[in-house]
Amino acid sequence: MTFDPTHDGSHRPLEADVASLTDKYFSRTRDAVAKFGDVSATYAIFMRRPVIFTPRLAVGWLEDMSKARGAAFDIKQNYQEGDWVGAGEPLLYLTGSLHSLVDLETILLQKLGATCIAAYNAYQMCADMPNAAFLAMDARHCAGHDMADMMAYAASVGSKVAREKHGAKGFVGNATDATAHYFGNPEGMGTMPHAFIGYAGSTLRAAEMFVETFPGKDLTVLVDYFGHEVRDALAVCNRFPEMAAEGKIGVRLDTHGSRFVEGLDPQRSYAVLDQSVPDAIRRYRSEEELRFLVGTGVSAASIFYMRKCLDDAGFDKVKVVASSGFNAAKCRVMGEVKAPIDVVGTGSYLPDRWSETYATADIISYNGDYRVKVGREFLLPEDAKNSAAD
Repeated sequence: MTFDPTHDGSHRPLEADVASLTDKYFSRTRDAVAKFGDVSATYAIFMRRPVIFTPRLAVGWLEDMSKARGAAFDIKQNYQEGDWVGAGEPLLYLTGSLHSLVDLETILLQKLGATCIAAYNAYQMCADMPNAAFLAMDARHCAGHDMADMMAYAASVGSKVAREKHGAKGFVGNATDATAHYFGNPEGMGTMPHAFIGYAGSTLRAAEMFVETFPGKDLTVLVDYFGHEVRDALAVCNRFPEMAAEGKIGVRLDTHGSRFVEGLDPQRSYAVLDQSVPDAIRRYRSEEELRFLVGTGVSAASIFYMRKCLDDAGFDKVKVVASSGFNAAKCRVMGEVKAPIDVVGTGSYLPDRWSETYATADIISYNGDYRVKVGREFLLPEDAKNSAAD
């Protein structure tokens, strides 16, 4: 199978691959239309839940297919990129030769549905934590590069909407070079995985090796590998005090949910949160929210605690970077209590219920004659609805 690399770094299936990638009944319909006569068809594309509209990759691919097939496609986008769209509202109308369009539906919907949901999630997260910068770390969770490309694009769109509406910092970068262009960067961002700390033998030695290998680059160091989050964070800062004073060091909490951050337990977590945000505990509404506030792993209490430990040691310019399960729900709780997080590393804006990503396409007219299956009349344009009512 071959894919065409485009100017924006994405990869799109070539014309020769469509037959093998589409649903078989579409390719058989195409053969039947070729035998019995072509018609002009208009498709309405919609989703069953509110979304942020992300048409760029899907429309770009349609334009490629239009050129490859020598067929004109009229693509009427009903919204601008980044617009909020309600459930059941047609995202776009697509008109052209049925013979040229019918077998493109599968790939078109793949490129549209998931990005709309991911953009919506990314927007929510950035809007709920407007003072934190976000890094897209989803690539390892994606099923191949095509999905990674779609998710990076979606995060960039949702982030842009949050910046425009809420003044949020939003997503400032991502983890891979291939999709860095969506965030206006020449390359991906990131310093070290846990594997590098295991290789180095200590958190401090890993930091030293990174600085020696990449002099001048900012350092974000994972501090949970040995369960000594506070001690290792302070050791790194004390080793590189100039970098710490210049704000070029970040300590990343990625503590597993099976234990508390060093220095905390249930009682101390409650105490830290009560000192930092006195009313927070009284406002929680579910066990999940309580876990985000004072539970194991990277909780709001652990963020406040790490910030205080750094400040008390004179490292008030050192950034706190948080990761591990930062989905929309967790970001909302962290935003409500104003947890002092400088950067969130997350891939959790990816749709967690894949059934929500299903975009749907229905043909609503054939040669200008409006005809749609019963129950989908809501997809018709207003003039067609009025005619039907008359």
